[in-house]
Amino acid sequence: MLIKVLAAEGNLSSPSNVGTATVVRLYNNHSAALLITRKTSGGATVGSLTVNTKESVLLEKDSTDTLTAASNGASVLVVKIAYGN
Repeated sequence: MLIKVLAAEGNLSSPSNVGTATVVRLYNNHSAALLITRKTSGGATVGSLTVNTKESVLLEKDSTDTLTAASNGASVLVVKIAYGN
């Protein structure tokens, strides 16, 4: 897997569109699995997923969509990336 970092890493201590990213690398640095929710710019829930502790996932989203963590958002690290195989 090859990723190209496009911004500085941040966290989900508050809802974020991750610098208007369309592809995001997300890492759960918390000691428990956390629920991550994707919402439209209007606040409607698109979907959610559970990210296990110490797990990294790549997420595709619309640029204005936000990501939120149900709890412990400061432990969820996110960065805008470009992705290729």
